[in-house]
Amino acid sequence: MNDTIELELDLQIACEAANLPSEAQFILWAKTALQGHRSEAELSIRLVDEDESAELNMQYRQKSGPTNVLSFPADLPPELELPLLGDLAICKQVVEREAKEQHKACLDHWAHMVIHGTLHLLGYDHIADDEAEEMEALEIALLKTLNISNPYTPIL
Repeated sequence: MNDTIELELDLQIACEAANLPSEAQFILWAKTALQGHRSEAELSIRLVDEDESAELNMQYRQKSGPTNVLSFPADLPPELELPLLGDLAICKQVVEREAKEQHKACLDHWAHMVIHGTLHLLGYDHIADDEAEEMEALEIALLKTLNISNPYTPIL
């Protein structure tokens, strides 16, 4: 299971540090996403504020405003057999706000964002409907292994 995955995590905290998940939680969530895909990976997770998230979102996606998670896959030549997976930038304020608005436990939403972003780094996407269905089904299944309910269940 997760114990067979070697993960080197570079956790960067570039936002207000109160009430953040632990490094061990980030590692567990990333390893959960890597199951069946990688036995070894190097990953950077940068926790950012809304200003940095908005800057990155505009620079790399040409979209204004902050977003919950941005994924930057490693772009290595195939002959370099390094386990570098890529980088995630996760906006603390957006994750906390979304959790509250969606009536979710904050840690559950953090887990979802790490898994969602890591799946993007592995090549999953949700632009086309069939890709979205595949990615969402995988997220739901992975979160279930962590005893986290379906994040796509509508709010009542």
